[in-house]
Amino acid sequence: MSQQEQMVMAPIKASEQMDFTAADAVVKELVRAGVEVAFGIVSIHNMPIYDAILRDGSIHLVCSRGESGAANMADGYARATGKLGVVITSTGTGAGNAAGSLIESWAAGVPVLHITGEVAAPYLGTGRGYIHECKDQLSIMEGSCKKAMRLRMPEQASAVIRQAIKEASAAPSGPVSVEIPIDFQSAIIPDYSLEEVHVSVQENSSIAYLPKEAIARISEARRPVIWAGGGVISSGASKEVQELAERIGAAVITSQSGKGSIPEDHPQCIGHFASFELTKELVKQSDLLISIGVRFRGNETSNWKIEVPENHISIDADLQAMNRNYAAAIGLAGDAKLILRKINEELAKDAVSPSEEYLEEVLSVRKELRLQLRATLGPYEKIADAMRNMLPRDTVLVRDVTVQANVWGSRLFEIYQPRTSIHASGGGIGQGLPTAIGAQMGCKDKQVVLLAGDGGFMVNVGEMATAVQESLPIIVILFDDAGYGVLRNIQEAAYGRQVAVDLHSPDFVLLAQSMGFDSAKIGSPEEFESELVKAIDRRKPSMIVVDMEAVGPMAKPFGGPPGAAEAFKPKKL
Repeated sequence: MSQQEQMVMAPIKASEQMDFTAADAVVKELVRAGVEVAFGIVSIHNMPIYDAILRDGSIHLVCSRGESGAANMADGYARATGKLGVVITSTGTGAGNAAGSLIESWAAGVPVLHITGEVAAPYLGTGRGYIHECKDQLSIMEGSCKKAMRLRMPEQASAVIRQAIKEASAAPSGPVSVEIPIDFQSAIIPDYSLEEVHVSVQENSSIAYLPKEAIARISEARRPVIWAGGGVISSGASKEVQELAERIGAAVITSQSGKGSIPEDHPQCIGHFASFELTKELVKQSDLLISIGVRFRGNETSNWKIEVPENHISIDADLQAMNRNYAAAIGLAGDAKLILRKINEELAKDAVSPSEEYLEEVLSVRKELRLQLRATLGPYEKIADAMRNMLPRDTVLVRDVTVQANVWGSRLFEIYQPRTSIHASGGGIGQGLPTAIGAQMGCKDKQVVLLAGDGGFMVNVGEMATAVQESLPIIVILFDDAGYGVLRNIQEAAYGRQVAVDLHSPDFVLLAQSMGFDSAKIGSPEEFESELVKAIDRRKPSMIVVDMEAVGPMAKPFGGPPGAAEAFKPKKL
């Protein structure tokens, strides 16, 4: 690092510091909350906050190329680490650019703090044309986030930021946006100590009571199914889920967000195959369903057509999740880790004998599902196997919305640990690259790999420069079919024709190299294996471009989620 760079990065000496401002109070709260990294773009409407971060010296700033990418980076960082993600944007257009990415964080329940500037307080809502003015920025943020807040007095900066952090982290977690008028940011305020006083009680990390009926239903079940969702990951309950599954002999289905709840090479792990017919039948024939932190999304349940048993125990930290999509006979509201720990303690008092016959059936279903899927892949089966065989077990796999990710990236690439599987819950394309950058920022010692398609990748392609600037060793595996492959297949199935899905692809190898990535194009599974080994070994930003025309078609074209084509055909309502 040069002497000039050292001067820029070093915190300002106390004697050189300015008076304490609301911006300083914001940074003080971030540091108190353990924030080590923040993502964003500096602007005339957040400069005081950026300068306060510089003067403090505790937080590393990652300068993205767009606000959308910055919000995705904060999201990926939070998902991969379990920590709070922080994104700082400008006002108006800058805040609006982040809105789509914040919607993704909301859909996935990711704790993200979005700090945005606002026009000077006297001009709020006047429509006078103050630079970066937005008609109603707070409403935009409210519609994109779990909650949106505005700082109305500079002196309340500490309290508002602390409350926002609490809101973002509390179940159901999600993004919280705080807008701070630019004149408030540089306002001089008292540097006071804000302490929260609680009544002293003995901490109790266990649950004293659970309904006896719940324990009885679980111990008596002979064909139990556990459906593990994102709530398992956020509560850190993976160990407890596996213990329960093994104790009662349950099949374990995972949602997309719940991948990693149990190692996917476990013989009882069905995995993310809920919408497949074999899994539907297994659930239908079960005598107990235990759902844990599951949202039961439409695309994962064939739009709620999966039949679940009446004997359904729902465990969720979100009270409003109860009975939202499937009725529960018993609802257990609270922290999944503590509830499952108590269930396991109670079950340990009585000998529960799993059904060996049922366990064999579960293993058979598990194997058959994977064989069915493999039969559709054609040459891409070898690519999928090469990835899983060569990459470390703790690789963080980030998936943009693309054919390969949807078909096998979310199913055949086994996930063994929590927080090593990240996908687009809201279904928006193009968020994979910045999300992978955020994940790699939070997990410097792990390998982060992105699966993306050419169409989505171009949405945030500029963030490649961010990855290089931060020296992040991410590996991008780009499947290039010169268009929106998923939509092509759905249109063909629904209408027998295609529209607006063919795209001009740049020379992705040259593009990546111009950004500072090591890059190569491959046209066969054998070439892919060779390039993947090189990418893993070099520990530098790398891209492998998969020429899908050269590799060849899948054995069975992907037609989108179950029922997608039928949904778009003309019909009477």
